[in-house]
Amino acid sequence: MSLRETLSSFLCRIQGELFPILREEVGPLTVKHQQIATVLEMSRIEAFVPHWRGLCGRPLAERAALARAFVAKAGLNLPTTRMLIDQLHTDRMLRHLCGFGRRSEIPSEATFSRAFAEFAASELASKLHETLIRDTHGDRLVGHVSRDATAIEAAERPRKTEQSSEPTKPKRKRGRPRKGEELPPKQPRRIAMQAAGMSLSAMLADLPRYCAVGAKRNAKGHQETWIGYKLHIDTIDGDIPVSCVLTAASVHDSQVAIPLAVITNARITNCYDLMDSAYDVLEIHAHSRSLGHVPIIDTHPRRVPGLKDELAQEAMRQALVGHRMAQDLRYNERSAAERVNSNLKGNHGGSTVRVRGAAKVMCHLMFGILVVAALQIVRLIV
Repeated sequence: MSLRETLSSFLCRIQGELFPILREEVGPLTVKHQQIATVLEMSRIEAFVPHWRGLCGRPLAERAALARAFVAKAGLNLPTTRMLIDQLHTDRMLRHLCGFGRRSEIPSEATFSRAFAEFAASELASKLHETLIRDTHGDRLVGHVSRDATAIEAAERPRKTEQSSEPTKPKRKRGRPRKGEELPPKQPRRIAMQAAGMSLSAMLADLPRYCAVGAKRNAKGHQETWIGYKLHIDTIDGDIPVSCVLTAASVHDSQVAIPLAVITNARITNCYDLMDSAYDVLEIHAHSRSLGHVPIIDTHPRRVPGLKDELAQEAMRQALVGHRMAQDLRYNERSAAERVNSNLKGNHGGSTVRVRGAAKVMCHLMFGILVVAALQIVRLIV
């Protein structure tokens, strides 16, 4: 069954059965209610959250309802859990969608906080997103994967660089070593070690995930800094995020390209890898080809003197004759990554991170990524 047939039958079941029942029991649904209901039904949260009914002792608050509430929080772009609780008290339809029949069933803010810590430790949001992508795109051939990273500001202090207790050795002078002088062995680059055959778990464990200070140059050429993290996202055609990795803000984009490509390759099958000039590294080109993909990476003229002027002149010559290379046309599809970054930050909690710690920040962001992916998948047939 094709993706369109699968989604069509799924939407017919939601719009033909779920929405009429909600309208009859609760009342009319707004557009936001319909979107949240669609995301919740596609996520299948109950299959990943344990139930506590029938056990001895005081029962815990229903974790499935709390998880659905956090998905609704990302869908409504509510900055704080306090605002989510207030919304649940006033919005009867939202209360029923999350699984709280009465106002008295809504837990306290502390219970929400404890449940969120459990979801972060178990990586619930990431598992829900992975399952959604595998179910909808696991057997499809995808054209382009656009790889990019976005800055995530966090409300915590950056981690200080740990200073070694060993005395620092004096730096040697530049130039050839003296006769009999032994040079210390050079540490291999992280990208080189990744390309040499590291396992995925080893690559992810090697990446820093603490809060740090990041810096980048924006589109106007100005330097920008922030305190927090970086979210590295792989986006496919249709503006659907398929895999994400969270690192410290100080980590360069190129150091996450290979592990992110391994994760994406295990979930989908694609033809082209689209990346900007930050990923113009020989190891990344070679790894993309080893996966059977065609890397289309913007050239960075840092290694060849005069290459920048040569590329500018070649672009002028192509514009003069009205010719555009095929890889340039495909590279334009990379704007999907920018749209996903903007959608996450502007509409689904990417710019309102109030939790601390890499695990909780990742969980918060992945609830938003889950909403973005589900809504974009539905829009494929609407």
